[in-house]
Amino acid sequence: MRRHDPDLVAVRRAARVTLVACLGFYFCRYVLGSAAMAPYALFGAVALGVLSQIPGSPRRRARTLLAVLPVCWLLVTLGTMLSVSNWAAAAGMFVLGFAVTFAGVGGPRLVGLAAGMQLLYILPCFPPYEPGELGHRLAGVTLAVLLLAGAELVLWPDPAPVAYRKKLGEAVGTLAQCLDAIADAWSGDPSGRDRLAALLPEATDAADALRPSRLAPIDRPASAGRRDRALTSAAGTARLVLGRAVDLYFLDDHDASDLPAAAALLRQTASCAAAAADWLQGEGEVPDTDRIAGAIDDFRATRAATAPDGLPPERLALGALALSLGEWTKHLVTALRIVAGAPIPASSPTGLFWYAYRRTPWLWLHRLREHLTPRSVYFQGALRLAAALAVARLLAGVLDLSHGFWVLLTILTVLRTSAAETRSALRPALIGTVLGSVAAAGLLVFGTEPTAYAIALPFVMLVGFAAGPLLGLGWAQGLFTVVIALVFAQVAPTDWHLAEARILDVAVGAAIGVLIGLFAWPRGGAGELHRATANFLAASAAVVRETVSVLADNAVRGDALDRARETGRLAEASFALYQSERHPAAAVDWQATLVAGHHAVRGAEALLRTCPTGRLLPCVTPLMVSSADVAARFDRVAEALRERDRATLLGAAPDPPVLSWPTDLGPDLYHLADLRVWLDGLRDDLGRIAGLPEHTGEVSDLRVRAAGLASG
Repeated sequence: MRRHDPDLVAVRRAARVTLVACLGFYFCRYVLGSAAMAPYALFGAVALGVLSQIPGSPRRRARTLLAVLPVCWLLVTLGTMLSVSNWAAAAGMFVLGFAVTFAGVGGPRLVGLAAGMQLLYILPCFPPYEPGELGHRLAGVTLAVLLLAGAELVLWPDPAPVAYRKKLGEAVGTLAQCLDAIADAWSGDPSGRDRLAALLPEATDAADALRPSRLAPIDRPASAGRRDRALTSAAGTARLVLGRAVDLYFLDDHDASDLPAAAALLRQTASCAAAAADWLQGEGEVPDTDRIAGAIDDFRATRAATAPDGLPPERLALGALALSLGEWTKHLVTALRIVAGAPIPASSPTGLFWYAYRRTPWLWLHRLREHLTPRSVYFQGALRLAAALAVARLLAGVLDLSHGFWVLLTILTVLRTSAAETRSALRPALIGTVLGSVAAAGLLVFGTEPTAYAIALPFVMLVGFAAGPLLGLGWAQGLFTVVIALVFAQVAPTDWHLAEARILDVAVGAAIGVLIGLFAWPRGGAGELHRATANFLAASAAVVRETVSVLADNAVRGDALDRARETGRLAEASFALYQSERHPAAAVDWQATLVAGHHAVRGAEALLRTCPTGRLLPCVTPLMVSSADVAARFDRVAEALRERDRATLLGAAPDPPVLSWPTDLGPDLYHLADLRVWLDGLRDDLGRIAGLPEHTGEVSDLRVRAAGLASG
């Protein structure tokens, strides 16, 4: 047990839910004598304690339970009233099933509550139609929620999980040390480079811990509010800065014309990152952007005062990289100020931090509208589950199944995001149900006093609730079947036919789940991920073309960035779903693929904000050729993803064009260097998407590892 559950989290949770469920059930059934109230006290605890996954500390989970109590009342009331007819109950199941599941776009707390909320409608929506019992049902659910909230605080509370802020603080702290080591090396300290080599593995591991694939879905900062959006942006920026720090390790250009100014900028960048890390760890004040903004201005002024005419473009690359690090660190600090609720520097209301200027209700509505499309995996998942539950409710009524809610409960248990995942869950669920039904039938055939059932219930329930997370779905289904038999034997007279009905209902629910899974987006996250990522890369290609046209040819700025941001969010949602499924090794490194798109978007935002437009007309031809080459690479990968063309994805990309660059543009050469560093970085990003080799542990492997750090 310790091997599967070192901190006994599953066991403690099972014990809490068992105690709450049995206490509520026994109090209602044997103290109050209410057979109508008792099942709702028990199944209310099961819905919110077992089927629901609520993130956060015990205190936060208790607050969440109390906050959703009015929603529980609403669902039980609607289920009771709509049970008047089979069609009304099925229609309500479809509408509420979709609404409750689709609400998960708002964040992990809503996703974790979805399955439990569904059960609170499912239970009362079956006959008999007894609106007079509504008060007893609401009282039972209320008792369950209040007891469960109290149990979260006082009964074997789980250790609080490591906060995302703390993980981000560790990543930013090690990143600050890396930047300080680079600044030392640039300032002539020979130990700086060795210190950087020693720090990079730790920094990469800390940034790696922020990847969505390393976090449980309920622990990701994925809500629609400003705070979680800003945390996600800060983590993505930290990963981008680390990737550029790795590039600087390999560049090591001591002949750069602006090396002293770049070293001073990087020193201030490291200091600001360290201050940000201290605040994230709860040890300092909210960081401000004044210092890093002043350092960037000083660097630009120093660079502009030094004529670069006659210098080869390669000698200007290091300064451009240092400037990008400063700009991204400024973004990082700005995002953290949004997290803290502090004022931020004025920026475009449509730019990177657009959400900072919107109220929380508007952000939630925007998130819902954004995903109200068949191309959203949230929309697909909600529609798939709603259709399955509605069909199951209608069929259970038509067939007059005696315990039809078990059909819908089975769908909640076995229906997955893809047909393959559903089929893999089907076999253990059916085997466990059959074995559990045989055991339950044996208990009911031989019969015993209700007192014996009451004594056995908490022990079987405890083992059953703990077995699911530790031993798998089959054990959970088998033991839960026995639990159901023990509960119904205390509510009303019953016999072994209850076990027979359980097998039939589970088989019907499993069949409906498999059929819906086959016809409604059967590929799950994998199918949509190819399409969504292809759209994101195609939109990124448009960003590259538009950005260079605006800066070099004074073209009018369009909506390419807005479209790329929108497609990027859909691609990230698809990737999050993909990570929750089981897949064989992919030919594409999805993390590196997404980071290429985010690099295009974030780099374009910085360039359009800082570089003057129309000043690079003398070199418009080579810039257009270079940007066309980069955009064509994005389009090439996007088309290969749509067509699932492994040969193109794994094949070597064409060599970049050989171009002649001017060396007599004066200070505008620096802007040209900034633009070229961005374009060259995008080529490198696209060259890393064909999967990651096994890590060697060497410093040379860090560039590959850094490429796998997704930015959102």
